[in-house]
Amino acid sequence: MILALAAGCKAQTTPTPADTLLTRRIEVMVRSKFNIPPDYNVVLGQRKPSQVPGYDNLDVMLTRNGKTTNIEFLISTDNSKLARLETFDLVKDPSFNIDVANRPVRGNPDAKVTIINFDDLECGYCARMHQTFFPGTVNHYKGLVKFVYKDFPLEEIHPWAVHAAVDANCLAAQNGQVYWTYVDYLHSHGDEINGADRDLKKSFEALDRIARQEGMLGKVDSAKLEACIAKQDETQVRTSEHEAETLGLEGTPAMFINGERIPGALPEDKLWLVIDRALRAAGVQPPTAQPEAPAAAQKPAGAGK
Repeated sequence: MILALAAGCKAQTTPTPADTLLTRRIEVMVRSKFNIPPDYNVVLGQRKPSQVPGYDNLDVMLTRNGKTTNIEFLISTDNSKLARLETFDLVKDPSFNIDVANRPVRGNPDAKVTIINFDDLECGYCARMHQTFFPGTVNHYKGLVKFVYKDFPLEEIHPWAVHAAVDANCLAAQNGQVYWTYVDYLHSHGDEINGADRDLKKSFEALDRIARQEGMLGKVDSAKLEACIAKQDETQVRTSEHEAETLGLEGTPAMFINGERIPGALPEDKLWLVIDRALRAAGVQPPTAQPEAPAAAQKPAGAGK
């Protein structure tokens, strides 16, 4: 491998011991800092002048099975520092462009702070986060925030999560409030849906039964709801799932508070710090009242035992 040791120097035709040592140091550093698997080859490209004073550009190529990933680095002209410079698009940042069209909103629809949560209705951590949101957080902010849930069922470990999301969306298509009532129930009665024998068919039947009951209480069109439940169209769920993956999400819950990504469940005090920061950025003074004690989620009549 040939490395020009300083901008403007003529490349040597034969690597010197200093070249070889520098190449080795760069490779070890890259492997260590980026956790590169052992079966990847690390190949260094030619140094080129950069726009950063005192640094050259250096491409590092990771190759495996004929596929190559290129990572751009900066290396100081005295060969003492390796830097990674990334450029971020502030206009097209996907965190600020999550599609929430036609999703049910909880809270004040005109609030300046939006909490978007990628949710899995079979996820225990999601249930805990949901209980932190409602009613404690929503009551604390009293109309200053709104909540939108997106589907991200992790079906490899949660086998009835997709079915639950489809049923929830069937309700959402007719009545957003009934959607939230259904989500509230599932996030507080996961053990009931699982059942003692964890029979998946029985779980599906329980999800459908509860959706019908919630629909009846919410006075939705029962024929439309029944047709939607029977069809089990996963298109909307899969679209949301794909969006989550393009955002780089790997688990649930995963929140975006006015674009700020919050992976995982947060305790209430930490969650409120993030919401307060978003409110101040939007020109709104956060409340100072103490949190109210959470109320137990209510079980709809006839939803099962």
